[in-house]
Amino acid sequence: MKKIFLLLACTPFLLATTCEEDDEIYCTQEAKAGLNITVKDAVTGDFLSSGVTVIAQDGSYTETLEQFPNEEVPVFIGAWERAGTYIVTVSKEGYQTFTTEPIVVTADICHVIPQQVTVELLPN
Repeated sequence: MKKIFLLLACTPFLLATTCEEDDEIYCTQEAKAGLNITVKDAVTGDFLSSGVTVIAQDGSYTETLEQFPNEEVPVFIGAWERAGTYIVTVSKEGYQTFTTEPIVVTADICHVIPQQVTVELLPN
């Protein structure tokens, strides 16, 4: 009888220790760009960066993406930690302006999920 009483008395404590949340989520402090746009010449396949303008629009929100300083592959980045559905317009003198289909940027509990898009511009 004492063993049953002891077991019943200890059960709440045993259950309480198993209810701890070990699934804590730790988010990084870095900001993530929701849009990562690479621009190429559709004929040569060369990357384009100089003189390229990349504009993202989500409803009434508009942002001109900045070129990330990368020597190998120039990338235009923006929509920092901003989920949304973006239409991206890419233009450069001597090329036809290109407008994307909607690009959906979602987010998890910590950050946006970056979308990588390559745009190929046709020369005039």
